[in-house]
Amino acid sequence: MAKRPRPTLDEIREWPPTVNVELAGRAFGVGRSTAYESIRLGTFPARVLTVRKQSLVLTSSILAVLEGTATRETA
Repeated sequence: MAKRPRPTLDEIREWPPTVNVELAGRAFGVGRSTAYESIRLGTFPARVLTVRKQSLVLTSSILAVLEGTATRETA
């Protein structure tokens, strides 16, 4: 299976307010399993919300991390 390319910042800016863990992981260059493991360990770099047992990642926090503007409150 071919590895999907990492999305650009411009592409990420077009994403909805929240995205699934797999897509968020791609933004950081990691796969689904690694992304879920880092969420479980509390080390995922962006803010994760759990809604009805589903993990959603805030797009704004992904951008904050990738743009280098993240603070404890945004990431």
